Parts: sequence; structure tokens; C-alpha cells
Amino acid sequence: MTTGTTRTTVTTPTTERPHHVRFRGRLARVSVRTRIAAVIALLTAAAMAGAGLLVYALESARIERLVTSQITQEIAEFRELRTDPDTGEPFDDVGRLLDVFLSRNVPDDDEMLVGYVEGARTIRTLNRYGQEFLDEPAYLRVLDERADDGGTSILDSATFGEVWVTLVPVRNAQGEGSLVIVNFLADEHEELDSTLRTYSVVAFLSLLLITGLGALQSGRLLAPLRTLEETARDISTTDLSRRIPERGNDDITSLTRTINSMFERLDEGFRDQRQFLDDAGHELRTPLTVLRGHLELLDADDPAERAGTQELLLDEVDRMSRLVGDLILLAKSRRPDFLVTAEVDLETLTQSVLAKARGLGDRAWTLDEVATGTATLDEQRITQALLQLADNAVKHTDPGAEIAVGSARTDHDVRLWVRDTGDGIDPADRETVLQRFGRSHVRPGDEGFGLGLSIVHAILDAHGGTVAIHDARPRGARVELTLPAHPIKETPWPRS
Repeated sequence: MTTGTTRTTVTTPTTERPHHVRFRGRLARVSVRTRIAAVIALLTAAAMAGAGLLVYALESARIERLVTSQITQEIAEFRELRTDPDTGEPFDDVGRLLDVFLSRNVPDDDEMLVGYVEGARTIRTLNRYGQEFLDEPAYLRVLDERADDGGTSILDSATFGEVWVTLVPVRNAQGEGSLVIVNFLADEHEELDSTLRTYSVVAFLSLLLITGLGALQSGRLLAPLRTLEETARDISTTDLSRRIPERGNDDITSLTRTINSMFERLDEGFRDQRQFLDDAGHELRTPLTVLRGHLELLDADDPAERAGTQELLLDEVDRMSRLVGDLILLAKSRRPDFLVTAEVDLETLTQSVLAKARGLGDRAWTLDEVATGTATLDEQRITQALLQLADNAVKHTDPGAEIAVGSARTDHDVRLWVRDTGDGIDPADRETVLQRFGRSHVRPGDEGFGLGLSIVHAILDAHGGTVAIHDARPRGARVELTLPAHPIKETPWPRS
């Protein structure tokens, strides 16, 4: 028994992008300046073509109205001729009527008047086409068609162009005849065509001029975008200082300002990031060195040394944890979700901060002033800032010294402060201590990192407030926090 093996081949169809997708891809490779110039050219060409067609239609209608008016006038004059000027009697002979009318009428350059009397007699006015047109088969056919009722027919002759033939029958007791009014429109149409040819040339030159000016102006308008592209291409994480020149006061200038503002925020964010890494690396290097040195010198067989080293290392680890926590807090302070604001009663907040501060040290804790009313702020962050100030006051005062907490409110702002009677802060150092790792004169045994007041400054900056350091009376320092009393609009931000 033979077993056959069936092999199935699966062919993967080739995926071809739709035509409109390929077209958009090719269009995307065309510069915006070229597309603007093309749109200007198309719109201008459409407008000029529409204007030309409109002029042609209006002029053609004007020519037709003019010819119709001439025909109406001729017929009216012919019907008003009733008596023979020689005898004063009514016409009784069709031939005599046509003779008198044609002899007294001077046709226009493009008009021919022809009279026919029953039989073979023909009377006509002089015209440049003469007998040549009267022998035209199409003309003779119109005469046959209109002989009974009269009327107007339009001929399109290869030799004479557009011709209007109007036949007016004439009958009386003595015979029959007809008046034929022939209008040649070739010259009128030739003049109109010549005008349109001139218009076409002028329109084409104008189209080129307008397209060129449009391309030039669009290039000037899009120049800031090209500068933006070049600037964005040159910017890297190591250099965010470049800015786009701002010129004018239009939409592109507004976009330029927005982009520059974005670059400013990015630059500030990267500076903060680099500062954070530099600060963390600088401050962590010392405790890590201490840890390494003690571990290298540790005698594992000596229980007393091992216990002492363990206690020292744990103390250094605690200091490192506190430092890292402070740096992370500073790094997060610029995030929109750093604050969780709500309506807070100022009296309750002040009393709560004073109660918590009493546990920081053996000091004479007092209350300077208490504000009434509420304010929109982050109670946890403001409490953190005030306790940080209180902790600094404890470090710079002796046991039993007075430290006061206070608050006040106006229609526009809220003020919270901590006042001590310690060593005070040198006016030359008051800006420095608000920066990261900025320190002034400290007492022996102060193991701080110089981040406390910078954290306070960051919290107030997030609230839109300020930190001010003043001299206290009779001595010491008074650190005052000023916040706006109006609600702060929170910006949505993904929480981590």
C-alpha cells in the first residue's frame, strides 16, 4: 500500500498600499511652500478662467441684444412707412414700397437689407459680401422656410461666420414680396475673440507673477518654521539653550513663542535633573566612603567592634535615606500633582503646627497671632514647611529659648511664619540658604545637608508664594511664608 503525501503551499499575498495612501505619502514629500504655491496657482487660474468665461458670456449676450435691437428698429421703421413720398398716397405696389424704404435706409457695416418682389426682382443695399452671400445655399434655404410666416434664423457659415437672417413678408392688393434683414456677426465675434486672446495672455502672465509672489511670501512666512526645524534638530539633552528668533505678531510668531516656552521648560527640567544627579552623587559619596572604609577595617572576630561598626553604619544609612528622600521631594516639587489643595481653616492649621512643633525640642513655644478664615492650599505640604522652619529654629536656639508660630490673612494673601530668638541668619546668606545645599553659619553638631530651606522654598514656589527671611526682635530670625489667598488651578498630571 502506497501512502501519498499531500503538500500544501501557502502563499502569502503581497500587501500593496492603497492608492490614496501612496498619494498622501508622495504628497508629504512635497514641501509646504510648494503646496501653498500650487494652491495659489490653482485658485488664481480658476478665478481668471471663470472671469474670462463670464466676460465671454456677457459680451456674447450683449452682441445678441445689439443685433436684436437693430432688427427690431429696422422692422419698426419699415412698418411706419405707409405713404409714397412722391404722391402722398398709400403704397399700392410692393416693389415701390421696398424701393423707397431701401433707398432711404443706410444699413450698418455688418448689415445687409434685401427686398424681394413677387417674381424674379431683387432689390438690395450695398454690402461688402454682395451677391456672393445671396447665392449661399443655406441663405436660400432660409428664404424658402420663412417665406410664409417670416421670422429670424441663425446661420453658421464657414465663409461668412454667424449670420442672422430675418424675413418680413409684405402683401397688398397689387402683389407680394418680402424684406430680408441680414446681420453678419463675424466681426463682432472676431473682436471678442481677439479681446479674450489678449486677456488670456495677460491672465497667464498675471498667474505667473501671482504664483511667484505667493511662493516668495510663503517662503518668508514659513521661515520661522524652517528655523524651528533646524533648532529642534540641533538641540540635544546637553544643550537646550537655543531659542527661535521671534519676529512679528502673527500666528507663526505665537507658535514660536509657545515652542520657545516649551524649550524653556525642557531646559529647566533637564537642569533640575542634572542638578539632582550632581547633588545626589556629591552628597552620597561621603557616606558611601564611610561605609566602605569601616567595612574594610571591620574585625569580624571582635564582637564589640562589630556592634559599634553596625551602629555607625546604620546611622549613615539613615542619613543617606533622609538625603535621598529630601532630593526626591525637591525633584517632585515642580510636578503639577505635587500639591493636593483644598479649603483649609487657618486657625486650625496654625494651632496644629504649634502642637506638633512642641515635640521637636525643649523650647518656650508661643503663638504670635492666629488668622481667621480659610485659604486654598495643600495642608500637608504647608505643615511640612512650617515644621521644617521650626526644626531649624530648634537647631539655632538653646533649651528654653522662645520660638513662636503665627499666621495672618488679608484679602489678597496669607502669611505664616516661625520666629526664634537664636543666632539669626546673616543677610548676605539669606538667598544662599534657600538653594540646595546652601548653608550659613551653623552650630557644632548640626548634621543637616542644607536642604531644609530649599524644600520650604520649593513648597512655596509650587503654591505660587514666596519665602522671606527677616530679623526678629529683639534677636533671632523670622522666616515668613506668603501665599496667594485665591484658589490655585490644578493642572492634570498622571500620578505615579
